Order: sequence, then structure tokens, then C-alpha cells
Amino acid sequence: MTAPRERMLRLLSLLQSGRAWPAAELATAMEVPPRTLRRDIDHIRGLGYPVESSRGPGGNYRLVAGSALPPLMLEHDEAIATVLGLRLAAAGGTGIDLTAESADRAAAKLRRVLPAALRRRTDEMLAAVEFGSGEQPRVTQDVLNVLAAAIAARRCLEFAYTAKDGPSSRTVEPMRLVQLGRRWYLYAWDLGRRDWRSFRLDRIAGPRTTDVAFEPRELPVDDVAAHLQERFHSPKSLRITLTLDVGAEEAAARLHRIDGSFEALGDDRCRYVAHVDSFEWLAVVLLLTDIGFTVEEPAEFGEYLARTGDRLMRGSKKPGPRD
Repeated sequence: MTAPRERMLRLLSLLQSGRAWPAAELATAMEVPPRTLRRDIDHIRGLGYPVESSRGPGGNYRLVAGSALPPLMLEHDEAIATVLGLRLAAAGGTGIDLTAESADRAAAKLRRVLPAALRRRTDEMLAAVEFGSGEQPRVTQDVLNVLAAAIAARRCLEFAYTAKDGPSSRTVEPMRLVQLGRRWYLYAWDLGRRDWRSFRLDRIAGPRTTDVAFEPRELPVDDVAAHLQERFHSPKSLRITLTLDVGAEEAAARLHRIDGSFEALGDDRCRYVAHVDSFEWLAVVLLLTDIGFTVEEPAEFGEYLARTGDRLMRGSKKPGPRD
């Protein structure tokens, strides 16, 4: 049997999960007999931790909110996952416009309260992991908060939206927020189009919750995230990899109309993996943005550009004198 102090920490850690623990199951998890478990429960109650219990065959224990809350208790894997998640947020990997400073402060506070052995493990993990610095269009916390609150309250949303065909005003019944890669999407019933639509959050401006309530419609698919993933990156879509002669942040700002990911290769170069329906559209966008690039793959895209360039050159030549 473990020492009483270790048992108390273990018991608080299990109860802090928020679930209702059947007495027998909790005793098994603690590796103690039921009598010892009851004594330990009484002990932490005496310390001011509010543990609620129900009697009978289905009796269980549950930690509830009260005036005295337990310290944060994390298992080893939970602590590592939390520290890595905070570091990812600091690197911009969540797609949300959180400041690196706030994420780093939270990670530092957590590190200070970890036991020495666990602190060494998390430090080793952070030293071994590299987080990409490629930038994508970011979503502000304010926009995310407004949309999430409207979904929870079942209230219609109004916002300005900039799509490929230009700006528009939308009124929607918001249903889901979906993260795919580093991009966030709103899945909603568009009242103007009378159909389901997905909206990139970085293209939404001035979202406003209205006073109009709605009854949620039945979703057309069971898994919205999988549906959007299949729609955006269908087997028919083309995957093109380029090396761009600008930094990742500038490239993301200038190529925001093409779905893709950016990998920094230094301050003035980056790798761009684009997903498009045709060679023509990407060729036009690259021409308009005037970004220098090199085609990595597929070779067919390079051949298409060469043929297009030859055709443009022929069209630019003045006809010679007639014989």
C-alpha cells in the first residue's frame, strides 16, 4: 500500500477528472480496500475539499465546486500533453491569435509546480521537439468567442465575409466550429443561400450575435470535420509543392486565396504545399502576386507552366513583314 500522502495526491488527481466514481471502481484504481478509501475520503473532506457521495449499490464519489478547490493535479502523461500544448500555442500552431507571451507564462507557472522528476521529463521532451514557424492566416480570440457563444445560445449571426468571388454580408444559423490543420471553419445554415455553407474564420469580419433564436436543423452529415476534409482535399484535388522566394509570413498573406501550408526555409524562403482543382488557377495567382518560385512537384505543373509561357511569348511577338 502506498504512503498516506501519496494516496491523498492520487485520490485528488482521480477526483479532479470531474467524473462520478463508483466506490468499487475508485477503490480499485487506488489499490486500497473500501474501508481505507472511505477513511481517505473523510480525510480530504476534513481538509476542505468538497467531495459529494451517494449511498446504495450505485454509490459514487464526485468532487464538486466549493470554497476550497484542490491544487492542480496532473498525471505524467497529462502534464507532458499540457506543456506541449502550451508550447504549440506559443508557436502559433493552433491557428488562433494567442500571444506567445501568455502561453509561455502559463507553461512557466505549470513547470514551477511540477515534481522535479516530471519537470525533467517535460524539459527533455521540449528540447527534443521542434515546432514549425510557418504562418497561416490567424483567427482572433474575439471572433472565436462570439461564434462559440452564438452556437451555444442558438442565436443567428451576422458578419461580413470575403470569399474568392468578393465580399458579402451573411446571416447564418451557426452550428459547428471545425479546425482542419491550422485553419478554423464555421459550419452553418446560410439563410440567404438557403443551404449549408462553411466559412473560414480568418475571412470573417465584424461578427454580431442577433436577437433571433433558431431551432437547430439536422446536420446533413454525421462527421462535419471529415465532410469538410473530404470536400477541401478530395481525391480529385491536385497537390503542388513549390519553393517560394519570400518568407512564410509574407507568402501566407499574399497567397491566402489558395488552400495550403507553409514551411519556413529561412527568413526569405519557404516551402508551399498547395491544394487546387486545376493548374490554371494556381498559375494565375502566382502571376498576379509576382512571387518568385521553383516547382518541386509534380513535374506536370512545371511542364504546364513552360507550355503556357511559350504560348504567351508567341502571342507577344510582332508579326514579320508579309512576303
